[in-house]
This record gives sequence, C-alpha cells and structure tokens, in this order.
Amino acid sequence: MSEKLVNLIADLQEEEALATARQLIEGGTDPMAILERCREATEIVGKRFEQGQYFIPDLLMSGEILQEISELAKSRMKKGITTGYAGKVVMGTVEGDLHDIGKNIVAFFMEANDFQVFDLGVDVTPEKFVEKIREVQPDVVGMSGLLTVAFKAMKETVDAIKEAGLREQVKIMIGGAPTNEQVANSVGADAYAKDAQHGIELAKHWVTSC
Repeated sequence: MSEKLVNLIADLQEEEALATARQLIEGGTDPMAILERCREATEIVGKRFEQGQYFIPDLLMSGEILQEISELAKSRMKKGITTGYAGKVVMGTVEGDLHDIGKNIVAFFMEANDFQVFDLGVDVTPEKFVEKIREVQPDVVGMSGLLTVAFKAMKETVDAIKEAGLREQVKIMIGGAPTNEQVANSVGADAYAKDAQHGIELAKHWVTSC
C-alpha cells in the first residue's frame, strides 16, 4: 500500500492519496515512513515536470496533496524523537523554483527533532535569505531545489550570504532530487543532504560541534 501511495501522489490523485495515507496511519504505519513515501513521489513529479509531462499547476497540485498528507502525518508524530540538539534552521526553496514538497518534509523532520525552523517558502530570493539570517541568526541554512535551474540561484544565494558578511556564522546544506555533493561544492554549500534524515544528522553534528 505504501507503493500505491507513491503512485497516487505522483499521479495527482488527491482524494485517493489522502484516503490511502489515512488508512496507513490508522493501521499503525510510522508517520515518518509516510513522509518518506511522499519524498519518493516528489522525485517522480520533478522528473515529469522536467520532461514536459507536468506543468506549474501540476507542481502546485502535488504540493497541496503533500501538505494535507504531511499535516495528517505530523499530527501523529512523537515530539522529541531526539532531544538535546536544539538549534535554529532557516529554510527555503530558492528563487525560480516553486516546489516545496521536499522542503516541507525536511522542515517537519527538523521540528520533530526539536529544531526551531523558519520556513521562507518558495521562490525565495537571495536577499530574503540574507534578511532572515540577520534577523534570527540561525545555526543552519537549508536551500531546496527540485529543478536543475535552481543551481544558479543556490550559488547566488551563497554568494549573497558571503557578501553580507554572514557566511562564517552559518552552515549551509542543499537538497532536492537533482542535487548531489558535486553540486554542493560548486555552489559553495557545506554539504548535500540526500534525504530528511541525513539533513537532521548534519544539523545535529554542526550544532553540537559549535
């Protein structure tokens, strides 16, 4: 049934996807496992978008489906899976990218692990990242992108953080289906998070190493 959920989300079958997610949760499935299935669906949606099969309205629809499923899963999450690693995280999908599914999943995982998350949303300009970093002084900055065109915006954001004199104050991670370690190096980030759990591990390590 978990595989069915992935396909329903990717195919934008809202009512069936929600019903399946609810059935899984009520049947005792770990809410985080359901969010992982959502992440798998986002990769399919992203590929279909880049191949011209899906368009922006489809991305927005998939985001709405995920939001509903995420809220359902989040309500069943156990707070404080791990304690003692509290820190601040600023997150956002970079400029030019409207997709927030992966970012939302990471944000939920971070909150479940006692991080204070400041979610800037989607299509976030470098200036908005800089402004928020100045305001809340986070430990970690997370930049998400589902499309390859996001790489340029990621680099511009890192450059803007450097120009603002804030680069040494934060650790920067990137994530999203097309990203990898090579991309992280090329845009000037500290690391690439392959999934939400990896992102949490990186954040914990950075915070406790300060």
